[in-house]
Amino acid sequence: MKKKIFILLLLGMVGIQFIKIEKINPPVTADLNAPAEVRIILRNACYDCHSNETIWPWYSSVAPVSWMIENHVKDGRKNLNFSEWEKYSDIKKTEMKKEIWEQVNNDEMPIKMYTYLHSKANLDIMKKKTIQEWVTKKKPWE
Repeated sequence: MKKKIFILLLLGMVGIQFIKIEKINPPVTADLNAPAEVRIILRNACYDCHSNETIWPWYSSVAPVSWMIENHVKDGRKNLNFSEWEKYSDIKKTEMKKEIWEQVNNDEMPIKMYTYLHSKANLDIMKKKTIQEWVTKKKPWE
């Protein structure tokens, strides 16, 4: 009985590998205009889920992990897309910057699971300070 269950599970795991996700990177239409140090930090920590420049790692082809990654990217782009940043109104940019800082300051973003595999995404005190300074500038497009 245990052998049959194992074989069924194994066949199921092999079978789900044929369910492919859409690894789509739409064109960048209005990328973030920010100081270079801010762009570098955000690229390393945020762009895989919050831009149209996702780097799809090898494990994004392995189900069921691939499904989770695809959902993170879709949700991330829907909530904040740096590839469309300059299309946002100044009011929206201000709101988004406040939200970015709140998420970063509370260690909610980037998500821990992401930082385990992407060490450049870890935000130390200096990187957080850089983000905070960018967020608190008077003009939201700076």
